[in-house]
Amino acid sequence: MTITVSASGLSLHYGRTRALDEVGLRLSPGVTGLLGPNGAGKTTLLRVLATAVPADRGAFTVLGHDPGTVRGRQEVRRRLGYLPQTPGFHPDFTAFAFVDYVAVLKELTDRRARHREVRRVLEEVGLGDVRGRRIKKLSGGMRQRVALAAALVGDPGFLVLDEPTVGLDPEQRMRFRELIAGAGEGRTVLLSTHQTEDVAMLCRRVLVMAAGSVRFDGTPAELTARAAGRVWRSDRRDAGAKAGWRTGTGEFRQVGDPPEGAELVEPTLEDGYLLVLDGAVDAEVAA
Repeated sequence: MTITVSASGLSLHYGRTRALDEVGLRLSPGVTGLLGPNGAGKTTLLRVLATAVPADRGAFTVLGHDPGTVRGRQEVRRRLGYLPQTPGFHPDFTAFAFVDYVAVLKELTDRRARHREVRRVLEEVGLGDVRGRRIKKLSGGMRQRVALAAALVGDPGFLVLDEPTVGLDPEQRMRFRELIAGAGEGRTVLLSTHQTEDVAMLCRRVLVMAAGSVRFDGTPAELTARAAGRVWRSDRRDAGAKAGWRTGTGEFRQVGDPPEGAELVEPTLEDGYLLVLDGAVDAEVAA
């Protein structure tokens, strides 16, 4: 696989807080999921890769360009699409005007060609019929699609998405999954999310972050396999389980170190994720 984004030794501190700790990664075309609890450093990593904030140490390249130089940073930004966790909209802008504004910032200077591109990306996200409507009159799901259209304008080679499905209802999330899957055809997408089902359904690879560092890097199947033989069910909560809950059938589904003779069940990606995080916590305590 062609490596399109490569980073090594990325570190960043906010005062005494270690936001990133020697992060390294390599991304290829397709969708890569980024999982981690609140405070893990996911948003900070995305902001560094999007050239919104500089790292204290380390280096990275995007599509062969080094943002450590002025020229390299300009080239990265020309090839980058970024959907932040909280997109900043001017409420009186129409959907078309907002995406057009972003297109101007991306140096699409020919007005006629730029407007064709704005119409194209709004059609791509299913907003062609409401492009003249003011953003303040759009639903939350539509606003997220406007933000995605702005990220897609100019056909970027690297797309950074920070929690794009947060706050969406199930139907809207399914629609967004379809859009993200399409965006991953022929370009590199890094998707930060708390939704493990989004990763299971969309991603070729998954990274798990905790305490500012990457604790897992592999395929969703490999993350799921981390929980093989460590998920079981019983009629009561096992005090030794790392996590356990009563299901709709009345049984308890439990993750951790099963007792001898336990009735094992097939693990999920979320089970593997929980165990990776548990191992990360143990490692922090030991340190």
